[in-house]
This record gives sequence, structure tokens and C-alpha cells, in this order.
Amino acid sequence: MRVLFLTNIPSPYRVDFFNELGKYCELTVLYERQKADDRLWIVNNKKNYKSIFLKGKSIGNDTALSFEVLKHLNEKYDRIIVGGYSTPTGMLSILYLSLRHIPFYLNCDGGYIKEDSKINYLIKKFFIRKANYWLSTGKETTEYLIHYGAKKEYIYVYPFTSLYKKDILDKPLDKIEKELLKKELNVIDDKIVIFVGQMIYRKGIDVLLEAINYISKDVKFYIVGGKPKKEYINYISEHQLTNVFFFDFMNKELLFKYYQISDLFVLPTREDIWGLVINEAMANGLPIITTDKCVAGKELINDNGYIISVNNSSEVAQRINELINDSSKINIYSNHSIQIIKKYTLENMTREILNILKKG
Repeated sequence: MRVLFLTNIPSPYRVDFFNELGKYCELTVLYERQKADDRLWIVNNKKNYKSIFLKGKSIGNDTALSFEVLKHLNEKYDRIIVGGYSTPTGMLSILYLSLRHIPFYLNCDGGYIKEDSKINYLIKKFFIRKANYWLSTGKETTEYLIHYGAKKEYIYVYPFTSLYKKDILDKPLDKIEKELLKKELNVIDDKIVIFVGQMIYRKGIDVLLEAINYISKDVKFYIVGGKPKKEYINYISEHQLTNVFFFDFMNKELLFKYYQISDLFVLPTREDIWGLVINEAMANGLPIITTDKCVAGKELINDNGYIISVNNSSEVAQRINELINDSSKINIYSNHSIQIIKKYTLENMTREILNILKKG
């Protein structure tokens, strides 16, 4: 089966998925761009598929319009997947495929319904409903797609992830294993709460910092994801939050070690259409605290953590205190996280999408 997949950038989790998918079909991937904003992804582990970087005209800092895509859409493929409807090249592709009556799948990593202006609603509906089939990451995304005109009977759900089966622990680390790993990392802290994400407003780091005022200084907070903003540094200084530590980006191996020495994971995001860090934290046996604007949280939290409201620092503090002081509950939630996330592997994701493509 010859498959064409249009996507925006060669992010690491996408490359891993394409490598898996390329084992079972003749896969060509069209990348709209080489970089996301100011981050350049180096594709150095591509091995099972053909990749093409489209030439196009930049529009703003992080989008581009490529008419070259039309040449590739004209070629003979058994299945075509458009990886998004919101970029200029994605929109052009959807229009072209629709006008030519060429069937295609629209892939949606996540989404939740929010209040749109009428024009935004109509634009989204116009492009989303043009697809013949839709790939959804779960109930929340399916409702989103239906809201914008997708046909329920042609929406297919798959387990969205960035994890290989080998990345998921069989069971949470016990106390001795954690202590040995802490020694390896030169960590002496006892109780650790970890956050992983970009240092941007949307991720809710300011909300977390406010919450830390109401948590014992014995609990240490590891905030991983880059250089902290000046406003965060100033806030920490003004409120004497001596238990907050910032870490730069980490490679996967090191990051997973930091997950494993932690007691729970917090992501007080204001908006994440999925949030793959939730998958990662669960794979390493952590209870999860996140918001009702994180699709991964709404799909994956089931007796392994808490969903809280956005911009609610008091609720963040309440839930952290509730968990961090109850080792038995942490143990139960940790085991539940691993059991839930076990089916969210790249191997299963590939298998499910292949089965879906065979039906089309």
C-alpha cells in the first residue's frame, strides 16, 4: 500500500511514528517546514520512509504556503493523510483534493470545543468537513470533529503517543530503586513534584508558582523545559520559594530518569490539544494533575490523578498536598497510570492506523 502523509514539521515523535508505519507500507512524508518557530528539528533517525521537504513561501514566523504540494497530490497513492487543516499548505491540499474528488483522511491529534467567532467556526467547519475519513485520538477529539462537520460513522480512533513499548515501566520504581537513581543524578531531595513543558504563558507555570506558596518547603518542584522567564525568577525571589528548581531541555533518557525519581506530575496548562508529556509521565509511573483544557488528561486520567479547572492555583495546591502526603494513594495512582498507558505505544498506534487505512 502506497501512503502519502502531509505534516508540518519533523518533530521527533512524528519521525518515530513514521519509522514504524514505514515498516508496513510504502510511506512518503511531505514536510511543510524544517523548523517550528525557533527550533530546528534534525531528522537523523529516518530510515523506513521517504521524506520530502516542500519548497514554499514563508507566511509569518512559523507557517508557509507551498504550491509544490499539488505535484505530489497528483501522484498515485492508495491512501492520503492530511495532518492538519489550519496551515496554508494544509488548507490548499484539502481544497485541491476535494475539488479533484480524491478521497483523503484528516488526522487530528487532539481538540476540544471552545467558543469561536462565527467566521472562525465557519472556516474550521469548511475545511474539516471536506475530508472523507477522520483520524481521532479519542472521545474529546471525536466530539470536536463532529462539532465541525465530520461524519461520526467515518471517524476512527487510535491511541496517540510518542512512546515505544520499551519506554513504559512494568511497575513503578520502589523506594530502593528510586534512591539508587537519585544517587546517580546527585539528587538528595525527598519529595519531588515535576513539571515538563515550554516556558510559555499557556503552560500555566505562573499558576504553579502561586500554588507553591501553600505547599511545604519540604516538597521540591522541578520545572523542566528551558530557560525560565524573568517574571518567574522575580516571583520566586519575591515570595522566597526556595524549593523551586529550573532545568533546561533534557534528552529523553535523562528526562525519563527525572520522571522516575519524582512523586507526581503537574501540568496546569491553559490549553493543550493533547499534551504528550502526560503520556510520558504516566509511562514512568506518576500520578497526574492537569486541567480540563488538556485533552490527554481528559482521555487518560481515570483513578490515576486529578482534572482541575484552569487558572486555579488553590486547587493545584490542594491536589498536590492531598497526594504528596499520602504515599498509599500515590502508589495506587502510579500503578494505574502504567496500566492505562500500556496500550498507548507507537507499535499499537501504527497497528490501529494500518487497520483503519485498510478499511478505507
